[in-house]
Amino acid sequence: MLQNSYVCLMAEYNHWMNLKLYGACSQLSNEQLSEDRGAFFGSIIGTLNHLAVADTIWLKRLSTDLSHHRELKALSRLPMPQTLNAILYPKFEELAEYRQHLDKLFLSLSKVVTDSELQQIITYKNTKGTEFKKVLFSLLVHIFNHQTHHRGQTTTLLSQAGVDIGVTDLLALIPNE
Repeated sequence: MLQNSYVCLMAEYNHWMNLKLYGACSQLSNEQLSEDRGAFFGSIIGTLNHLAVADTIWLKRLSTDLSHHRELKALSRLPMPQTLNAILYPKFEELAEYRQHLDKLFLSLSKVVTDSELQQIITYKNTKGTEFKKVLFSLLVHIFNHQTHHRGQTTTLLSQAGVDIGVTDLLALIPNE
């Protein structure tokens, strides 16, 4: 259960950090969140939307091979985003609600996926249509790392806007033994 334990820890960290991030973002106005700050996806809201887009794409890809997990059935109703810079939710409150939905899916999946499933090969196509075959565990590591990467950018943008998010280290969630 070592790999499953890692996936659970990363899903919990992802959720914890997104709660902190969205809490910090709520201190800014919609205008401040939408201001182009020269980041990869322009604004804070653009970066947060990119993360929601990427997670939606990945969860929909995974749901094909993991369709027996009821946690992923709700994804069939969601449309597949067409671009990585799509703005799914221009209003922060709606995006925050959707982020909670995505995080709950990751948390639920992390609790039921087995080590055996984590070793299975997932076949998917990227947004350009190129097919790939990768191990599920490696894909989940990528997904959580991608979140961390763009949350880091967002915390920098928040800091520049005068908002301190506080502790962001995974170490804060690792229990003392």
